[in-house]
Amino acid sequence: MPSSISRSDAHEAEVRGVREGALPAGLRKTAANRPGQAQPVPTRDIPLQPWARLALFVAVAVTLLTTGWEVEMRRQGLHAGDIDDSPQAWAEQRRAGSTAAVAIVGDSRILFDTNLDRFQALTGIRPIQTAIVGTNARALLENYANDPKFKGLLIVGLADVGYFRPDGIGFGGAYMHAFEKNGKPAQVTGLWIDRWLQQYFAFMDSDYRLSLMLPRFDHGWRSGADSPYEDVWKISETYADRQYAMWDRIESGGYLRDHARHAWGGFKGPKFPPAIIAKVVARSAEAVRRIRARGGEVIFIRPPSAPELRVNEDQRLPRSRGWDALLAGTHARGIHADDLPQAQNLVIPEWSHLSRRCATVFTDAYVRRLVQLTNRLKLRADAPPPLSRADCVPRAIAMNK
Repeated sequence: MPSSISRSDAHEAEVRGVREGALPAGLRKTAANRPGQAQPVPTRDIPLQPWARLALFVAVAVTLLTTGWEVEMRRQGLHAGDIDDSPQAWAEQRRAGSTAAVAIVGDSRILFDTNLDRFQALTGIRPIQTAIVGTNARALLENYANDPKFKGLLIVGLADVGYFRPDGIGFGGAYMHAFEKNGKPAQVTGLWIDRWLQQYFAFMDSDYRLSLMLPRFDHGWRSGADSPYEDVWKISETYADRQYAMWDRIESGGYLRDHARHAWGGFKGPKFPPAIIAKVVARSAEAVRRIRARGGEVIFIRPPSAPELRVNEDQRLPRSRGWDALLAGTHARGIHADDLPQAQNLVIPEWSHLSRRCATVFTDAYVRRLVQLTNRLKLRADAPPPLSRADCVPRAIAMNK
C-alpha cells in the first residue's frame, strides 16, 4: 500500500529533525511509540533553567536557616564542643579499657561525679571512663570479668537501688552490643566526623533535635498517652574521653532543674527482698573473683545523693543490707560518700548528680582515699593540695547551712 507521505517528504522531515510518529520535545518515549522496534532507555529532555542562580539561592537559604538555628540553640544554653556520647564513643573507650591500668564502670553518678583531669593530676594516671547513664553497674562489672585482657584496677561506682535491681541492664545493653559489633570503618569515620562538627556547631546536640523538642510541649494534655515530661531530658555536657559534667542550665535552677528532679520520681519503689540481695551479691562475688584470678582488683564507690532521694533509697535498701552486704560478700574494699568528710553537704542540683565543681571536690576526696586502699595508685609528689566543700559550694548556700 503506498505511503501517504512521499519519500521526498519523509527525507525532508528527517533533515529537519522530525520523524514520523515523533513526540513533542520533553515527553517520555514509550514502547507504544515504536511498534516492532527494540526499545532504548526512556529519555526525558531537561528544561533549560538558571541553574547557577538556583544553586546560589539554595546555598544562601541553607546558610541562613542553619545560622538562625545555631543562634537559637546557643540562646537555649547549648555550647559548641559539647560532644554527644554514643555507643560508638563508649566502644572506643571500652577497647582501651581492656589494657588500662584503671577503668571506671557504673551508672551515671560515677560518670558525672568523676573529674578525669583531677584524677590524673593526683595520681598521674588517667582512668578509662566506661560508666553508662541509666545502666546497672553490675552488668558492666561482669562485662570486664568476661574480658581476659583486663588485669587492672576496676572502680565500680553504683547507686544502691540500681545495682541491686534484679533484672535489666538499662541503656548499657545497646552500648555493649555496639561494642561487640563496633570497629567497622564506616562507624569509626562517622564518629570522627560527628566529633569534628560538634566542635563548631552547638545545634548538633542530640538532646535538642527538633523531633524531640516538639513533643515536649505536651505536659500531659492527652489523657492516657505517655507524656515526654516524664522522660529525662538534657542534664549534662560531654567532652573528650567521655568526661561528663552537669549542664550549667541545670545548676542555675528554674524550669529545667525542676523537671530533672521530677524525672527521677524520687527513686521510689518496693523494698528489695533478701533473696534478690543474696543473688546480686553472689553474682558480684563471682565477677570479682574472676578479675582477681587474672591479677586485677575491684573497688566499689558509692557517690552521694541528696536527702530528697536518699530517704527513699535507704528505705528500699538500707546500707547494712545493701552496701555492707556487697562488700562482705565480695571481700572487696569500698568507699562510701558518707565516710568521706570532704564529700559532705556538696551541691547536688537535681538531687542525683553533683554540680560540676563539686564533682571535682568529690573526685579529690575519693582518689585520696583510693591510694590508701590499693598500692596500684600513689599520690604524685607534685599533687595539688586537697579540696574541700568551700571550693565548690557558693558562699550564699554555705552561709545558710
